[in-house]
Amino acid sequence: MDVVNQLVAGGQFRIVKEPLGFIKTLEWLFSIFAFATIGSYSGQFSLGIECSNKTESKPNVKVEFEYPFKLHQEYFEFPTCRGTTSKVFLVGDYSSSAEFFVTVAVFAFLYSLGALMTYIFLQNKYRENNKGPMIDCIVTAVFAFLWLVSSSAWAKGLADIKLATDPELIKDEILACQNPDNKCQEVRDPVMSGLNTSVAFGFLNCVIWLGNLWFVFKETGWTAPFMKYPPPAQEKQPAPDSYSQGQGYAQQDSYGQQGGYQPDYYGQQPEYNQQGFSQGTYSQQGVPTSFSNQM
Repeated sequence: MDVVNQLVAGGQFRIVKEPLGFIKTLEWLFSIFAFATIGSYSGQFSLGIECSNKTESKPNVKVEFEYPFKLHQEYFEFPTCRGTTSKVFLVGDYSSSAEFFVTVAVFAFLYSLGALMTYIFLQNKYRENNKGPMIDCIVTAVFAFLWLVSSSAWAKGLADIKLATDPELIKDEILACQNPDNKCQEVRDPVMSGLNTSVAFGFLNCVIWLGNLWFVFKETGWTAPFMKYPPPAQEKQPAPDSYSQGQGYAQQDSYGQQGGYQPDYYGQQPEYNQQGFSQGTYSQQGVPTSFSNQM
């Protein structure tokens, strides 16, 4: 119990809630239903005969048959209304389609159980080198095809079994019933609901395995070359802020007018001599660069 709690706490069983694990669980369950409904089947029908000699009449003759439906080996004793009884054999051998269906169901059960345990306990191994999903995809496709073939074959076999076990048709083949002095009637028809359910489970399994094929196929990564990814979004440059630019230009203009760089029209400050004048230099403006006191 502690191990189960640790696995649940560690998220090991989370895969069962995802489509891949959930559908695999359905495959496991419905595979059990498929072979259980046919493998455990046992049918019975009854016939009655009223002979002209009342002492030889038998109102209820039971006929039993079961899986694997080798009907040609099943027989029952029926009165001849002449003081004796005869063995009447059923007709047909439908074991091939029935056994094929059960074999597919059993192997599908075993594989789905093994795959489910792999999903839960060996997830890293399953995804290593992507081999697990590839093998799983191929096997799932094979089983989907086998379910379709086996279910179709078994559906045809079941239709033939219904004809071979129809009391109305069987009594017409009995010699005692061909005598107009004797009266034959069916007492009970075989119940085929279990076999009808097995066919339904077979085609349902086919649908489930086909549906799971898509989810397993996506795990393989084979769809990557066909996927078209949208081009990466380009980063948009911020739009120029006209207000800030205009403010910057205004600052530059005010700086130039109020105290920024001013052209130096005077290369040197004038040097005063004793008379209060000194030689000075001007910048290159076509004006004399120096002057002296003319006394």
